[in-house]
Amino acid sequence: MTRKVYDAKGTEPSGPYSHAVDAGEFIYFSGQTAKNSPTAKDMTGDIAAQTQQCFDNLFEVMKEANLTSDDVVKVNVYLTDMNNFAEMNGVYEKQFVAPYPARTCVAVLALPLGAEVEIEMVAKRSK
Repeated sequence: MTRKVYDAKGTEPSGPYSHAVDAGEFIYFSGQTAKNSPTAKDMTGDIAAQTQQCFDNLFEVMKEANLTSDDVVKVNVYLTDMNNFAEMNGVYEKQFVAPYPARTCVAVLALPLGAEVEIEMVAKRSK
């Protein structure tokens, strides 16, 4: 099987992985941090800015796959500090319209590149 993948300009993987893999009906988007953007400034301590950059990166990859936020069915959010939940959530809720995708949010000890939030998604291609 040959993998069909999508990558986007302006985002760089921080390891040996593809930004998104097309599995037919479902497209799996790798986690993005604010630091996956080569032009990102140091946003340490600004969880709102980091969250927005995560979505900007993800939506750039989604464009390459001809998808929109309306196609997202599941989101996983990883935070290094649950005290940042409300601020992350304030940015998150502006990215989608109701009914919202399913979501999991968990606290983790650390994230790649010193990020404080990482977001990954699964989208379903419309027929």
